[in-house]
Amino acid sequence: MNSRSRHIIAYFYLLGYNNLVGMKKINIRKTYYLIRHRYLTMNNMVIVVALIIGAGWAWGSVQMMQRNFDLQKEIDDKKRQLVLIQLQADMLGYEQRYFSSSEYQELAIRERMGLAMPGEKVLILPPNTTAAQKADQLISNDSSSQEVITPPSNFELWMNFLFGSRQ
Repeated sequence: MNSRSRHIIAYFYLLGYNNLVGMKKINIRKTYYLIRHRYLTMNNMVIVVALIIGAGWAWGSVQMMQRNFDLQKEIDDKKRQLVLIQLQADMLGYEQRYFSSSEYQELAIRERMGLAMPGEKVLILPPNTTAAQKADQLISNDSSSQEVITPPSNFELWMNFLFGSRQ
């Protein structure tokens, strides 16, 4: 060491910096001791593990509820599709029976060939008046406004999810 570095060390020694370094070491040791003996006890470790297990269980429950909700929506959608397809199949069956009936065959032949049954006469009606057309429009507007279907509310969806569908 040269004389200049000795003078600097002596200056810092006079100012008391050597004690601060030692004090910092002592404070770190005390802090480590307090943390280790006050917070890192077996009881605290058990509580931390229990909290982690509880948080994992709660998160898993929430995920499972979300999955159940999504699956229930899919099931409801598939049920609606099944009902729609069944209705379409029934409708096609009814049409098939109607088209194979003798009544339809007679009407189709009469329409295509322009034939009439004995004693039938053609009746030609004049066009509707404006008053009759307005009355028809009012009736059709009233009937279309009455058939509004409202979707179920969020509360009803949750009740169906939690307690099952009420169908």
